[in-house]
Amino acid sequence: EVHVVESGGGLVQAGGSLRLSCAVSGFSVDDYIIGWFRQAPGKEREGVSCFDTSDNNTYYLDSVKGRFTISSDSAKKTVYLQMDSLKPEDTAAYYCAADLSAYCSADYSLREWEYDFWGQGTQVTVSS
Repeated sequence: EVHVVESGGGLVQAGGSLRLSCAVSGFSVDDYIIGWFRQAPGKEREGVSCFDTSDNNTYYLDSVKGRFTISSDSAKKTVYLQMDSLKPEDTAAYYCAADLSAYCSADYSLREWEYDFWGQGTQVTVSS
């Protein structure tokens, strides 16, 4: 059984940083794709970033480029989302999702339906 567990959310002032972690277990193979999504109150969920562990391809939403960095620790089967220069508009519930066949590329926006396994979400609140 596949498990996806996020951690690292919290409350931070604008300009601050947080690092989200996504730990994955249960896949029978070493390579998978991790996507980070977020949903603010009253808004649709949007894809923020992804990482393909087979080729290290990544994607970033335009509004987070240059501020967020996604990385992977294969030994720990954990993908991190380092969020710097946070803005109030980054406030949202952040969800990690995993899949074996989702597509992750710099010019391809994340699609929720491509991810089969989801974490419970972690709240990020950025105060002004």
